[in-house]
Amino acid sequence: MSSVASAPVRVRFCPSPTGNPHVGLVRTALFNWAFAKHHQGTLVFRIEDTDAARDSEESYDQLLDSLRWLGFDWDEGPEVGGPHAPYRQSQRMDIYQDVARKLQDAGRAYPCYCSTAELDARRDAARAAGRPSGYDGHCRDLTAEQKAAYEAEGRTPIIRFRMPDETITFTDLVRGELTFTAENVPDYGIVRANGAPLYTLVNPVDDALMEITHVLRGEDLLSSTPRQIALYKALIDLGIAKEIPSFGHLPYVMGEGNKKLSKRDPESSLNLYRERGFLPEGLLNYLSLLGWSLAPDRDVFSMDEMVAAFEISDVNPNPARFDLKKCEAINADHIRLLDVKDFTERCAPWLRAPFAPWAPEDFDEAKWQAVAPHAQTRLKVLSEITDNVDFLFLPEPVRDEASWAKAMKEGSDALLRTAREKLESADWTSAESLKEAVLAAGEVHGLKLGKAQAPVRVAVTGRTIGLPLFESLEILGKEKTIARIDAALARLAA
Repeated sequence: MSSVASAPVRVRFCPSPTGNPHVGLVRTALFNWAFAKHHQGTLVFRIEDTDAARDSEESYDQLLDSLRWLGFDWDEGPEVGGPHAPYRQSQRMDIYQDVARKLQDAGRAYPCYCSTAELDARRDAARAAGRPSGYDGHCRDLTAEQKAAYEAEGRTPIIRFRMPDETITFTDLVRGELTFTAENVPDYGIVRANGAPLYTLVNPVDDALMEITHVLRGEDLLSSTPRQIALYKALIDLGIAKEIPSFGHLPYVMGEGNKKLSKRDPESSLNLYRERGFLPEGLLNYLSLLGWSLAPDRDVFSMDEMVAAFEISDVNPNPARFDLKKCEAINADHIRLLDVKDFTERCAPWLRAPFAPWAPEDFDEAKWQAVAPHAQTRLKVLSEITDNVDFLFLPEPVRDEASWAKAMKEGSDALLRTAREKLESADWTSAESLKEAVLAAGEVHGLKLGKAQAPVRVAVTGRTIGLPLFESLEILGKEKTIARIDAALARLAA
């Protein structure tokens, strides 16, 4: 098998365009991308779209858009071309049919006429007898007469690959040496009865023709690796492949209850993170930690730093648990690392319709630019910006009733009247002066700043939690602040 040192690295990422991209799929793409970049190799992006019932052009377009949003680039594949085009399997059917024919002509594959019912019955009998329940080789050595008899019955065969009667051992780049005995790797189908090639054929054939040196993929595909190694040997004998690639199987991504994260789990959806306003670099940073780390005490890093350090041998084979809270925390760190101009630009979609609850004419760019540095330190995801700054652009604050009940205790009206009086005479060009005014109001009523500012915050912003209060008051301005305190007093009086 090839090694990183012996030849230029060529890896591939080959998803199927079926629905919303899954974060596990993104993690696989990320590790392949980082591995290729680290070794100055080639990343081949290939589309496995042979399943007409599940694949769609809409999903294909969404997949490419998602990868571009994440910042992935590829050296060969859709939109960039390359020497092994086409890179969509649906456009390579003639190639697969030719290889399947050559495998049959060489005796490395054969037609299998067994019906589903017959296969099930024999599997059940094998299980009952304590034998392996894989395909039993029933059609391995049919005579011409037996084939003709089956066809006379109207049976249409699938094509099976003839596995060699030998133990297969290989060194997994993540898991070390693995061995599979012949009895546990039976002959397998490579072409459906309707002539459509199966993944078990097209994937290794494309890897061979595209000269892939390293196959880095999910642990769920590990059981197919001995079959593919045997097929590779046959393809080498036929002059179709040059070498067997090295394999590395990445750990499962687990969800709640230590179950494998599936497409049905909400947190698996890439679109969810994009819609919530995760930064691509924040999400990728977290996904990189699902099986790998830059250093024991370092969770936050750039993709350039990951590329510089990434080695597939450092990947941990144990399952990795997806932790949404940690993902959000790392994304928050990346938001704080942005320069303010970049931050304001990335927030732009959430400051416009349909996300923004205010009228376009009520949005004040100067106020937004003034509040942005304070908001940047508070957000976990960009979509939170709307609720954090809506008090600046709405005619009245969105009043959270739970916040009102929590802050407006007995005596809050007296405190608000005193705070209003102190704020009237404060210096509104200084957040510190506004703080001193509310602090003084609190002292009048025997309250520390934390207790004194809560009713003011809810009166002005509608919520108990938000941006730094006094900077917010300064940006909102004296007239609107006093008007909102008056409105709160009127409500308390009612």
